[in-house]
Amino acid sequence: MEEFEKKIGIKFNNIKTLENAFVHRSYLNENKEKFSQHNERMEFLGDAVLELCATDFLYKNFPQKKEGELTAIRSALVNTESLCNAAKKLNLEENLLMSKGESLEKKGRNHILANTFEALVGAIYLDGEKDGFFKAYTFLENFLFDYAFEIVEKNLFRDPKSYFQEIAQEVIPATPEYKLISEKGPDHDKNFIVGAYIGDEKISEGEGKSKQKAEVDAAKKALIKKGWE
Repeated sequence: MEEFEKKIGIKFNNIKTLENAFVHRSYLNENKEKFSQHNERMEFLGDAVLELCATDFLYKNFPQKKEGELTAIRSALVNTESLCNAAKKLNLEENLLMSKGESLEKKGRNHILANTFEALVGAIYLDGEKDGFFKAYTFLENFLFDYAFEIVEKNLFRDPKSYFQEIAQEVIPATPEYKLISEKGPDHDKNFIVGAYIGDEKISEGEGKSKQKAEVDAAKKALIKKGWE
């Protein structure tokens, strides 16, 4: 924990608060004598702190953006994928306490890492007492909020499927459709290939671990192929 404090530049008043941010529910089931609670309450707190900090940051740094766009940018900034990427950069997984069975199960790991990042934000806020918000805000500026500028620059806050449909209806006009081309892999680790079509024309193919993710990927590629991105 001391090494992790150095990594994030925050000295905790109570190191147990930091430790608790890394306790997954499954670990508590097997090690009740070591911890009295898992990190889900901290995750609940961190989620609220994160949303307020992100809202404040976006409001101040993007004065030209309207409410609807700010909401979409915030969603892209604090979604599971973004938080998981931030967690991986900090290598949170090496400190994560899980049961032996859970540690071997890779499915859902990204979701667990995103939740752990939120729990960490909650721990920073909680331990900081009166300065908790400032400390959490500074941590997020250092390890997450820079991504907001990339989101805006590359229009990553736009939902690709909605945007593709909007442009297709305006330019052609036609409504895109998505069709499953193939799926492969075992049930617990499926990979889907989906085609994005306008009428009978296949514009692109997308790939993902779910049909929804494959459709989003196909929409992104279709926008690029059509020059509508």
